[in-house]
Amino acid sequence: MTAEIISVGTELLLGNILNTNAQYLSRELAALGITVQRESTIGDNHDRLADFVNEAKKRCDLLVFTGGLGPTADDLTKETVAACYGDTLAFDPEEWQKIVDFFTRTGRKTTPNNRKQAMVPVHGHKVINNHGTAPGAWFEQDGHCAVLMPGVPHEMKAMWEESVRPLLLARQNCTLHSITLRVLGGESDIEYRVRHLLENANPTAAIYCKTGECEIRITARAETDSSAEKMCRAYATKFYDLLGDAVYDEDVAGLEETVVHTLKEQGLTIATAESCTGGMIAQRLTNVSGASEVFGFGFVTYWEQAKAKMIGVAPAVIAKYNVVSAPVAAQMALGAAEAAGADIAVSVTGVAGPTGGDAVRPVGTVYLGAARGDTVYVKKLFVSRPDRAQVRARAAQAALELALRLAQGKVPAGTRAIAKSAQHDDAALTALDEFFLKAE
Repeated sequence: MTAEIISVGTELLLGNILNTNAQYLSRELAALGITVQRESTIGDNHDRLADFVNEAKKRCDLLVFTGGLGPTADDLTKETVAACYGDTLAFDPEEWQKIVDFFTRTGRKTTPNNRKQAMVPVHGHKVINNHGTAPGAWFEQDGHCAVLMPGVPHEMKAMWEESVRPLLLARQNCTLHSITLRVLGGESDIEYRVRHLLENANPTAAIYCKTGECEIRITARAETDSSAEKMCRAYATKFYDLLGDAVYDEDVAGLEETVVHTLKEQGLTIATAESCTGGMIAQRLTNVSGASEVFGFGFVTYWEQAKAKMIGVAPAVIAKYNVVSAPVAAQMALGAAEAAGADIAVSVTGVAGPTGGDAVRPVGTVYLGAARGDTVYVKKLFVSRPDRAQVRARAAQAALELALRLAQGKVPAGTRAIAKSAQHDDAALTALDEFFLKAE
């Protein structure tokens, strides 16, 4: 089956709204084995939309629309698409009552134009919206289909998951099973290593880039779910063989979830000491349900005085090596672990920008520490794109990766170790500092 995604709304063309719907639907359709041939955005204009639909339905099997189902005069998607598919609309009292009830619950009154949302296909069928006032619609003509969903992302996603996805699965007369591998590293490197596995017809595999990691989604199509699952598992093994422990988990929301679960399994606790990330690491950890079992302390030590007062960083070390340095990152991690009584602690100090950098420490320079037991591991990160949000996000991701490796009992890659007993030894700190400065 082939498809096109059509996003309707002049506000999208003006750049007033970020179109996340198309990205979501592209991934979802690919997971169903439906080939997306084109993504388009059309303004709220009847003639232009009608011309586009009449051409698009000749090119592919399925048109997927988002937006234009509201009550205002410029919400034209439903009536326009209905006409293109030889259908008409009729008033649905049941849908109208839902709209009235919704307005009553929110302390508002309906207006005559709200009745527009209660119009549903005569020959096609409505698609239930359990999370808003606008029902979706399904049209079909000569084997070509169109599905209309709201433009509001949370409404669209819910309608897709509850109604549209099952409908498309049933039409394909098969079952699908997916596994999502979470992989640490950059997209280009990962894609190069597994590129030949991304060209398979069944199971299929697709790679999606995120900050400091990638997702690899494997989807198998078969007559039964058990068969599809076995196919997925067998194909996933091929990725593990190529990527090793860069694959840190499956079907999780993010690295923080795996960190928390691993700490629980190992009976360990963690603390954080953050400067340029301003609490982002702690926030990600506490986004995970049950994090309180492993995380009790997070120190945001933005000022130099705070680093000294809260987690015991020596002012003389800051003065000699700079607050953005390997020795400071080491003392931050060790100090946080001691202050919190935690088994593991991670630290971050860096120059997030856009100002504050110099020739030795340009914007994007970050030092990270990770302490466990009698050893602290230090790593240097440089984000070449001097974007404050990106530097902070990359730093938080790198800190969580260090935490995961320590929780797994592994030595984090790319780190330099220093003993806890040497954290105040001038020669040891100088050697640590010079190691990273020379590495440049």
